[in-house]
Amino acid sequence: MSEAGEKLVLEIKDLHVYYGAIHAIKGISIKVPQGKIITLIGANGAGKTTTLSTISGLVKARSGKIFFNGVDITNKPAHAINRMGIAMVPEGRRIFPGLTVYENLMMGAYNRKDKEGIKEDLEWIFSLFPRLKERLSQMGGTLSGGEQQMLAISRALMSRPRLLMMDEPSLGLAPILVEEVFEVIQKINKEGTTILLVEQNAYGALRISDYGYVLETGNIVLEGPSSELLENEMVKKAYLGMS
Repeated sequence: MSEAGEKLVLEIKDLHVYYGAIHAIKGISIKVPQGKIITLIGANGAGKTTTLSTISGLVKARSGKIFFNGVDITNKPAHAINRMGIAMVPEGRRIFPGLTVYENLMMGAYNRKDKEGIKEDLEWIFSLFPRLKERLSQMGGTLSGGEQQMLAISRALMSRPRLLMMDEPSLGLAPILVEEVFEVIQKINKEGTTILLVEQNAYGALRISDYGYVLETGNIVLEGPSSELLENEMVKKAYLGMS
């Protein structure tokens, strides 16, 4: 998918992942070029979250390779992968409910020592999510679902990732907030962060991404520029609710 000379931030080659005897990921290959939004769409249980978990080192691959900026990270531990510049916004937000908004944000920056840079990034995050600034001293657990999602995204951004992976960021949000989340993903990308987006909201994800992969029961069954996938009859029928 990547054009000649296009720098790949992430490349997955023939990845196989098992949970016990279950073959969850069956030899998938994915390319994520620098500066792009790449989306992985598919039904529940297709293997989307497993793919992200394997990239981030939380699940071990049985075979295949994962390269981040040309470096083989297939068997590296999760903390080392995070330190290299991959951050994940997990499904279900998973913020720290007993910590304030500010403390949650600082947890995202725990590997950093550049105080000035951290200050700048906080200001940038407040420009993306003004509501977080108003709620800085509020406990994470008292925020609304939409605000918790904003906090989860912001916490990941505080590590200054070179690749931001997002697992179902629109899940469980009101339609107006879904729109807001997709707009913010585009803004983050325009600021230079490469994004790998996993979404059940196929229409929303394809609308804002450059390229998409369709995952079914651990296999990639279709891939192509997002604009083409939006017009694809199989995608329309299976994922966009159009017959």
